Amino acid sequence: MKRDIVLFMPSIDKGGVEKNFFLISNYLANYNSKIKVITISKKFKKRFNRKIEFISLKWNFWDKLTRRIKFGLALILLIIEILRNKNLLVISFQANMYCAYLSKLFGFKLIIRSNSSPYGWSQNFFKKKLYKLGFKFAEGIIVNSIAFKRQIENLFKVKAKHIYNPLNTSEIIKLSKKRIKFKFFRKGYLNIISVGRLVDQKDHLTLLKSLNSIKHKINFKLLIIGDGYNKLNILNYIKNNKLNSNVKLLTDISNPFPYILKADILVLSSVFEGLPNVLLEALTLKKFIISTNCPTGPSEILNNGKGGILVPVKDHVKLSKKIIFYKENSKILKNKVHYARKNLKRFDKDNVLKEYKKFIDLYLHK
Repeated sequence: MKRDIVLFMPSIDKGGVEKNFFLISNYLANYNSKIKVITISKKFKKRFNRKIEFISLKWNFWDKLTRRIKFGLALILLIIEILRNKNLLVISFQANMYCAYLSKLFGFKLIIRSNSSPYGWSQNFFKKKLYKLGFKFAEGIIVNSIAFKRQIENLFKVKAKHIYNPLNTSEIIKLSKKRIKFKFFRKGYLNIISVGRLVDQKDHLTLLKSLNSIKHKINFKLLIIGDGYNKLNILNYIKNNKLNSNVKLLTDISNPFPYILKADILVLSSVFEGLPNVLLEALTLKKFIISTNCPTGPSEILNNGKGGILVPVKDHVKLSKKIIFYKENSKILKNKVHYARKNLKRFDKDNVLKEYKKFIDLYLHK
């Protein structure tokens, strides 16, 4: 008997995971008659295929609560759904361990889609033990890079399926052509952009420190697009180091692509990733990339540095040197962008989404 599919994503924001979630959900809806999405973020309902049954709470008020509370509320909705129908295949994009232990308790089938390197969430001894056991309860595990697959298999002694993030190049190019009123970037300056949540993982302070150390050597403008709990720390650093004229922070931007298009380079300063969508998007728009060589993803996307510049994590000195190096050698370095863009076919959404369907189909009749 064919199982109904439940896609579990308690908190939908504006990040890369969410972009993947929309693409994967809508694609699966074209091939499966019974697809359900459980989320507390009701405001995103219009982003989903009409064939999808949307399970959420009545008021948008709930989406303003913390992520932990949204996880709890969504898990209650999931339990209610399981009690109604145990013949489910649940695919979790968040709260993976909660879902794993629930699958053991209630006996439903589970596929975990993990989106960021274990480096960011397996340092605690007890947490690592919980993950090691929890992963064994899942029918299948999907990760989004080859290096990620190696890490998770070595750390937790489980099998994982590597499927890249789906890259929708035509949509990115289309959205990048939207007109915006933006006069912050200046001709003759090195115009830099950084896109990502303002959280410890993205480590914007290392990027700011690197630029602060060279503000008397080069003319630059830095635009940071994102929001998160580190917003005040970032604003304070900008103010305390008199970077107000050099750095601008935009927090409520749903379409970053016109801004990326106007920039010279994109810098990613993350401590860890999974497979950072923003690098794929910047390459689609022919932008040069300087990224930390964090686990996992950047090295894979940039072909070990052949398609951009990689720097050590949390090393603002080396990052500043590479920014100056790009400024002085930008024409020569264009070849790296061309090389990286030639290799973007690996991430083509049509091929990637077919891989998702093929993997999920293995478990629909089990």
